[in-house]
Amino acid sequence: MVRDVDLYVTVPSFFRCPISLDVMKSPVSLCTGVTYDRTSIQRWLDSGNNTCPATMQVLNSKEFVPNRTLQRLIKIWADSVQAQNDSRVDSPPSSVVTWEDIEVLVKEMRAQKDQIELLSKFICFAKESEENCDFLAKFDGFVEMLVGFLVGDKDINFLERVVKVFVLILNKVGDYKALRMLILKQNNDCLSALLAVLKQGRRVSSRVGALKIIEAITLDAESKQLVSQKEGFLLELVKLLSLENDPSLIEASLSCLIVISMSKRVKTNLINLKVIAELRKLLTGGQKASVSIIEKALKLLEMVTSLREGRAEFCKDAACVEAVMNKVLKVSSGATEHAVMILWSVCYLFRDGDAQDALVKNNGLTKILLLMQSNCSPGVRQMSGDLLKIFRVNSKSSSCLSSYDTKTTHIMPY
Repeated sequence: MVRDVDLYVTVPSFFRCPISLDVMKSPVSLCTGVTYDRTSIQRWLDSGNNTCPATMQVLNSKEFVPNRTLQRLIKIWADSVQAQNDSRVDSPPSSVVTWEDIEVLVKEMRAQKDQIELLSKFICFAKESEENCDFLAKFDGFVEMLVGFLVGDKDINFLERVVKVFVLILNKVGDYKALRMLILKQNNDCLSALLAVLKQGRRVSSRVGALKIIEAITLDAESKQLVSQKEGFLLELVKLLSLENDPSLIEASLSCLIVISMSKRVKTNLINLKVIAELRKLLTGGQKASVSIIEKALKLLEMVTSLREGRAEFCKDAACVEAVMNKVLKVSSGATEHAVMILWSVCYLFRDGDAQDALVKNNGLTKILLLMQSNCSPGVRQMSGDLLKIFRVNSKSSSCLSSYDTKTTHIMPY
């Protein structure tokens, strides 16, 4: 039996919050020099306290600053523990598993004999080669067996291993339509299990894997509706967009949201869950957000601003409008296209005055003129031309436009 090494991890004392005694996710320091987890100390201060919980000194200031050094140390430690844990979980069994052994192992699995150890054997077997993954995916009843393990009340450690096996063979399954039927016909039990992994999973790879499985089965309007209607699912996806999460988890959440957010109802729910504010944080997160994350954040923002409610939320958030404008010609051609589409929609198509003002204030004219001279797509060029018409209406912008040197050299974006 493979033991879960998480049970034996010793946490350095200074990684723990003095209030909650949990490992700090966002360490911040008070003026006394003592560091706490942001959530815990904020709750303490919001309760009316004016002292440092650890020293009981009266605080000259209730302001706190992020302890970046400690946060980096905690991340290095957590990554090290995770690597050891994954290595232990997936460590090769005492004997090499062959194709001939799989039938016996599947029978033992169905008989509920040492299932954790057997799942670890399947993981090791699949990791050895693409051929092994293909063999498992096509082995009679194997996929159906995995789906069955997602039904009912299961230990999170067990579910994470099931998800890991699933992800390893996912690309070899082939018929996602049949997989969708298997998962979604289980009275939402499978979705409940995948949501449990998202919420409680100890390994980032497992949580990302759960999202990949969900994305793979959302092939049509019916499946997207079933998934999006799962209680707590959309809320969890929005929470996962926080920059405090692993970048791979943020990106997987964005991908899943883009896939399921086709209907007006889902977009409206996301707007009510304040997804636009979370997307703004991603767009202003500096180097924390990769090119792929920025592109997907802009794509999702483009989708939710297709609704009147979304445009209203976006236009009220001047920082969000500025963030979108700042991504033009700064990230990639894909990011520029999404950003221009958003600005064109709110400023030109729907003529929102607040968004137009924000565009003018943030040097939007210069950006649009530079964009017109770049190697942008015909569609982006057309939308840029439409946006210029807005500036011509504004007398101040018209003055800028007439004085702009049209002989600017060729722009090399990104």
